[in-house]
Amino acid sequence: MPVFQYEALNAAGQSVKSEIDAQSSDEAISKIRSQGYFPMKIREKAAKKGKPGAVGTAPAAVTAATGAKKKPGSINISIGGISLKLLTQFTRQLSTLQDAGLPILRSLKILHQQQRPGMMRDTLDNVAADVEGGTTLSEAMSRHPKVFDKLYCNMVQAGETGGVLDVILQRLADFMEKAQKLKSRIRGAMIYPIVVMSAAVLMVTGIMYFVIPRFQKLFASFKTGLPAITLFLIHTSNWIAHQWGWLEIIATPFVIWLLLKIIGKTKPGRYALDFLKMRIPVMGKIVSKGTIARMTRTLGTLLSAGVPILEAISITRDTCGNMVFQKALQKVHDAIREGEGFATPLRNARVCDAIVVNMIDVGEETGDLDKMLMKIADNYDEEVDVLVGSLVSLLEPIMIVGLGGVVGTIVVAVFLPYIKLLSTIGGGGGG
Repeated sequence: MPVFQYEALNAAGQSVKSEIDAQSSDEAISKIRSQGYFPMKIREKAAKKGKPGAVGTAPAAVTAATGAKKKPGSINISIGGISLKLLTQFTRQLSTLQDAGLPILRSLKILHQQQRPGMMRDTLDNVAADVEGGTTLSEAMSRHPKVFDKLYCNMVQAGETGGVLDVILQRLADFMEKAQKLKSRIRGAMIYPIVVMSAAVLMVTGIMYFVIPRFQKLFASFKTGLPAITLFLIHTSNWIAHQWGWLEIIATPFVIWLLLKIIGKTKPGRYALDFLKMRIPVMGKIVSKGTIARMTRTLGTLLSAGVPILEAISITRDTCGNMVFQKALQKVHDAIREGEGFATPLRNARVCDAIVVNMIDVGEETGDLDKMLMKIADNYDEEVDVLVGSLVSLLEPIMIVGLGGVVGTIVVAVFLPYIKLLSTIGGGGGG
C-alpha cells in the first residue's frame, strides 16, 4: 500500500508532520481528517514508474493521483480568470439547485450547459469530472484556484461537512455581491475625476502643441520684450512641441503605474504602499474602512459557516488585500493560538477604530462573534458610501478651480503681449 507524507494543522493550529498508509491521496486526506487534523500538504512517499508523487496544497492536494476521470478533450485553462459577477451568478444558481434537492453532479452538468464557451465552462467540465470520479466538490474546486479561491473552497467544504451546502452557497453569493458593490462604488468614484483630468491634460497639451506656436510667431513680429508669464508659456510650448514633451506627459502615468507594480512585487514595498494609501486624506479613510468592511464580512461569513477560528483568520488574512491588516491579523492568529482573545491583539495592532475592537470584544463575550462581525461590516459599508460621496463632492470644486487656473493662465499669457504692445504704441503716439 502506498505511503503518503503529510503536513497538517491540529485543533490548536499547530503544525503536525507524519506519514499514513492509503490507496490514494483522497483516502489519505480522509484518514488525516478523521484524526482531527486539517491537511495542508500531502505527497506520495514512494513514486510509481519513475514519476514523483503528486504534491499539492490540501484540500486541493493531488490531481493526477486522485483517480478522478477527466472527460476526453476537456480543457483546463490556466490563464486569466473570470468576473466576480459570473462567479456570483453561478454560486446563486448552484445554491438554488441544491435547495431543490438535485444531486451535486447533475447540478454541475446543468450549469455547465448554461455557460458560454470560456474558462468557466471548461472549469465546470473538469469539476464535474472530478466529482463523478469520487472527489468532493470542495476538493474538485480547489484544483482551479484562478476561479475558486481559498475562501470559496473552504466555505464549500464547511457546507459539505455540515450538510447545509445550499445555505452556505447562498451566504457566499450574498457575500460576493456585497463585496462587488463596495468595490464598484470605490471604482466608480475614481472614474469621473480620472476621465476629467485625462481630458484636461490632453486638451492643454493640444493647445501647447498646435495653438501657442502660432502666437509665438506673431509675438516675434512685435519687436518688444515679452512678459515673464508669456516667456514661460512659450518655453513650455517648445518643450512639448519640439522636445518630445508631449510624449513624456502621456508616458508619465504609465511609468508611475509600472513603478508602483514593481514596488508592489516585494513584501516591504507592498506594505509601504498600503501604509501610504491609508494616510491619504479622505481616500485613506475609504481604503481603511473598506478593508475593515471586507475583513469583518469575510471572517464573519467563515465563522457562521462553521470554519474553525484559526483557519478562518488565516483565510481572511490572505484575502483582505492589505499588508497592514495582514500583519495585524497574523498577530491575532498567533495570540489566539497561545490562548488569548481576539480583541486585545487587534487593539494593540491599532489598525481598527475603537468601536470595531469593542464590538468584537462584546461578540466574544456573548458567543455571537460572527453576527457582530457582520454588523460591523454593514456599518462600515454605509460609512464608505458616505465617504465616497464626500470624495466626489470634494474633487469637483478642486478640478474646476484647477482647470480654471490653467486655462486662465494661458489666456493671460497670450493677451499680455497685446496689452504691452498697445501701451507702447499709445505712449509713443502721445510723445
